[in-house]
Amino acid sequence: MASVTTTSNASEDSIVCYAPTMITTNGIWQGDNPLDYSLPLFILQLTLVVVVTRLLVFILKPFRQPRVISEIMGGIILGPSVIGRNSKFANTIFPLRSVMVLETMANIGLLYFLFLVGVEMDISVIRRTGKKSLSIAIAGMILPFIIGASFSFLVHQTGGNDSMSQGTFILFLGVSLAVTSFPVLARILAELKLINSEIGKIAMSCALVNDMCAWVLLALAIALAENGTTSLASLWVILSSIGFVIFCFFIVRPAISWLVRKTPEGETFSEFSICLVLTGVMISGFITDAIGTHSVFGAFVFGLVIPNGPLGVTLIEKLEDFVSGLLLPLFFAISGLKTDVGAIKTAATWGYLMLVIFLSCAGKVIGTLLACVYYQMPPREGVTLGLLMNTKGLVEMIVLNVGKDQKVLDEESFAIMVIVAVAMTGVITPIVTTIYRPARRFIPYKRRTVQRSKPYGELRVLVCIHTPRNVPTIINLLEATYPTKRSPICVYVLHLVELTGRASAMLIVHNTRKSGRPALNRTQAQSDHIINAFENYEQHADCVSIQPLTAISPYSTMHEDICNLAEDKRVAFIIIPFHKQQTVDGGMEAMNPAFRMVNQNVLANSPCSVGILVDRGLNGSTRLAASQISHHIAVIFFGGPDDREALSYAWRMCAHPGISLTVMHFVPGEDAAEPAAQSNVDLNDPRMLTVETDDLLEKQLDEELIKEFRMKNAGDESILYIEKVVNNGEETVAAIRSMDSIHDLFIVGRGQGMISPLTAGLTDWSECPELGAIGDLLASSDFAATVSVLVVQQYVGMGPQDAGLGTPDSPGLQDEQYSHIQQMSHQHHQQPKGQVVFSP
Repeated sequence: MASVTTTSNASEDSIVCYAPTMITTNGIWQGDNPLDYSLPLFILQLTLVVVVTRLLVFILKPFRQPRVISEIMGGIILGPSVIGRNSKFANTIFPLRSVMVLETMANIGLLYFLFLVGVEMDISVIRRTGKKSLSIAIAGMILPFIIGASFSFLVHQTGGNDSMSQGTFILFLGVSLAVTSFPVLARILAELKLINSEIGKIAMSCALVNDMCAWVLLALAIALAENGTTSLASLWVILSSIGFVIFCFFIVRPAISWLVRKTPEGETFSEFSICLVLTGVMISGFITDAIGTHSVFGAFVFGLVIPNGPLGVTLIEKLEDFVSGLLLPLFFAISGLKTDVGAIKTAATWGYLMLVIFLSCAGKVIGTLLACVYYQMPPREGVTLGLLMNTKGLVEMIVLNVGKDQKVLDEESFAIMVIVAVAMTGVITPIVTTIYRPARRFIPYKRRTVQRSKPYGELRVLVCIHTPRNVPTIINLLEATYPTKRSPICVYVLHLVELTGRASAMLIVHNTRKSGRPALNRTQAQSDHIINAFENYEQHADCVSIQPLTAISPYSTMHEDICNLAEDKRVAFIIIPFHKQQTVDGGMEAMNPAFRMVNQNVLANSPCSVGILVDRGLNGSTRLAASQISHHIAVIFFGGPDDREALSYAWRMCAHPGISLTVMHFVPGEDAAEPAAQSNVDLNDPRMLTVETDDLLEKQLDEELIKEFRMKNAGDESILYIEKVVNNGEETVAAIRSMDSIHDLFIVGRGQGMISPLTAGLTDWSECPELGAIGDLLASSDFAATVSVLVVQQYVGMGPQDAGLGTPDSPGLQDEQYSHIQQMSHQHHQQPKGQVVFSP
């Protein structure tokens, strides 16, 4: 049975003793209460912590709050501030006897998490950090440290441990206010779409420097805290810690490098090697704990000496999800469980709390702003950078917990500092979103479509990639687009990666890796594979320039990255892969439903034309040389801006000597019903004037493009033009199915908003409206031919008058022809049928 013995020592609250047999229960049928035993109680506590924190993550997600906020608040809710005020709940779920097990497991999780942070951190990034980032980081630490020191005098007089020196107290409060959390900041920057911006890169560099300074100050603070009365002992702690770091870098690092070299390239590491490293984490933690610094310091340094490469990848994949998803929340939750908001009793103390939040935040902002002004950065960027540097997280929580354990901080001081951390981190995203909107340079440009682009000018294409599987077909498609010296192609390759909470994913963006260095994780390996494939294509292709990029975003906002990049790079055409992929038996299966949402958002918000590529292989899975390219391409043309864009893109492709093109132009027959009659529209409605005028204009534009296309390609045997007269949707489908099976790529317009008797009924059974009626038919699993399909949507921001059809250097209408259409349009508007209301 458990017994509780209270000692007479005033510094000790109580000592809890219980029999070692009370770990696992005999079961409720034997009359045992599972909560009297340590293992079932720990499982319940862990489950409760994970459920509450995940629920808070879901609730706070719309407010863009980082996960650390949810984890600390989860602990506060379960602790003595909220639910824990009920003594029955507190004594049943979080009894005093369970604290030892809970904290031990939390510290093991913390130990391995800090080891992984060390593994993922590239020291060379800090070495490459310029004077600018170094100065800004240090300037941003000095003022908050001074404010923390000043505040410590105020608090130390009313609380804290009288035996603790004022210097130690200053160090703890100063470090907790001056520190910046690197992983939390990376997440916030990514969600604000600033991680690739200049301010984002500076912020990440500053946070890295800040983190390293914080670790040095933390080691110093712990050394002084544990040996508050013996200055000589503190000196020995600091010297032995330095000795440990030197030993790790000059003895342990070469030994691990030898272990990596011993493992043949491409083979997995042996169980013995992994076990040796994981045991090394424990040993490092034990050594640093024994010499007087915290065990996490040893784990972090041990992680730093692991060389970036295959070993790091293996360790991250084996540990990260379990450690950061299950054990780490325990540490933050314990910080919340220790926080008793009720300990802040007086109104004056709440006033101090508000004051310290304001002053420490302002101190960081002012220090950073002064450094930014010195480097001639805009004041708004300086303020934004200062706010971002106020991000708190892991290191501050470690500082506060150690401070409380060492009796440096009392209940009130600890509660104040935890609330400061949550408040400062919580307000950053809303404030930065409000005050800082990057000055985007909207360069007005008209060539936002392939049709508008000059035939003898550079064509800029943005290619989006989800997985390496998309690469071969897209490369073959680009090769077929026929880059020449007179008309080169500039390709921006964007690897789309979902933003998760894992710090390793963040490093793909900010970590500038040397070529040849092994990838740090699976996502980075995929990115490298994609980039290498396109760079190899660039080396072997003429007149193609490739610029690889990686976008890490939540799927809900991924389209913003795509559209912003297209706007910034003045792209004329975006190619995105379809959300379904071909299976072995020729069917189509969805890869990820979120890809479909991204595609729909891009179609709705794109600043240029968009093509959705349904990938069913284009001349096999390997890229062919330019001279070996041989494609049979078919364009299905009904009319409208999307079909004109599809024909314009195919027209460019048919200049390639290895490509043959078939254009099937569908023309309504005598029995085809009028669209207006089909849709029961009132023909006397004044708004129909606008519709009629637009239809007439579109028809004229279609005819002129077809006429010019036929005239310029009259003697070309590789181009076949067919006019097919049909009356309804059934005849259209039959005509498409009857086309030769030799084609390996269909290019069709999406035809959004097009009311045509020739496609009537096709949308009734449509699975994917984003492909349009014809695109959906060709991409469906029951379509006989397994052909790749490119569904094209012309830039929707352009009306027919902006379609670029009057320029002498692009196919289309001449100025006088277009004026003729405008005149016809004007005559329609002059008809005496009342005021014309332009429909949106």
